[in-house]
Amino acid sequence: MVNVIEYLSALILPGLLVLLFTRVTYNRLIGLVLTVALIAASVYKGYTNTFVLIVIDAFSLTAGFWLAAKMRPRAVKKT
Repeated sequence: MVNVIEYLSALILPGLLVLLFTRVTYNRLIGLVLTVALIAASVYKGYTNTFVLIVIDAFSLTAGFWLAAKMRPRAVKKT
């Protein structure tokens, strides 16, 4: 049960963090860098202990970065 929760959180949370940091900083590269720093800290502390979790984190980071590019604010037309 614990492994399922680890894999689900590795699949969802990094992408959401990229989106959150992108919305806060208004820059998707800074959002990505901040999220990678958090994941690197978790790997250093030993919370991410398998290669599969790191690959899933990387996939989620990529998906979050792609979604952050899609969420660019659109210009509002004044009529």
